[in-house]
Amino acid sequence: MNVLFFLCVYLILSGVPAIGKIGFSDFFLGKVWKPTATTVEPSYGILPFILTSVYGTAGAIALGVPVGFLTAVYLSKVAPKKVRTVLEATVSLLAGIPSVVYGLVGMLVLVPAIRKTFHLPDGASLFAAIIVLAVMILPSIIKVSVTALEAVPHEYEDASLALGATEVETYFRVSVPAAKSGIAAAVVLGVGRAIGEAMAVMMVSGNAPNMPGSIFESVRFLTTAVASEMSYSSGLQRQALFSIALVLYLFILLINAALNFFLKRDKEGN
Repeated sequence: MNVLFFLCVYLILSGVPAIGKIGFSDFFLGKVWKPTATTVEPSYGILPFILTSVYGTAGAIALGVPVGFLTAVYLSKVAPKKVRTVLEATVSLLAGIPSVVYGLVGMLVLVPAIRKTFHLPDGASLFAAIIVLAVMILPSIIKVSVTALEAVPHEYEDASLALGATEVETYFRVSVPAAKSGIAAAVVLGVGRAIGEAMAVMMVSGNAPNMPGSIFESVRFLTTAVASEMSYSSGLQRQALFSIALVLYLFILLINAALNFFLKRDKEGN
């Protein structure tokens, strides 16, 4: 807890001054990021990064959560023992693969495939990043959801079956609602992994500070902006990168706070 507190204080002290110097609207609503410009005045607008991170995370969640959730239900309730053993080993293997390997495979396989399939000049795009992120969040969603579903007392399912419900109805109308807090935690972990990933998306997104007008356009995420420029930055540019890190930190806090609010309200409603 102390580490979290000092991290928060450090980010605030390092990031807030840059926002004051640049201007709140110019920083958060600016569409141009050119911190090293010499012929014109440097620009520090991070709106393209914010929108890219939001779209990329939302796309990854839209693809990854249904697949991960249904896989978790299958593994915990339906899969034969041998199939479950193989699939669980595969999920554990996916969880242990380094981010750079996901990025490398995406760069060598996925990006060329997108370029050829959609006849694009370059396949490095927001779409490629969404697919890579969706695959990367699967292990977290599956493993945590399986644990939550297995923790549901068998008496709940036995009672449902005794009342005439089918197995599928029991799984989705009894087991899943009983495990919803754990499944929601799995989604939060997936969101955190998606919005905080840097290396893999840097390798497949094109890492260009463009507004995300199309899913096939090369873009840059908040994380990749920090990772790609921090090594050579200085002065106001370096402070602005700390401000971006602060924005990322606040995103995660807001997501967790929103989830806890809805879960608490739902629990009180029941």
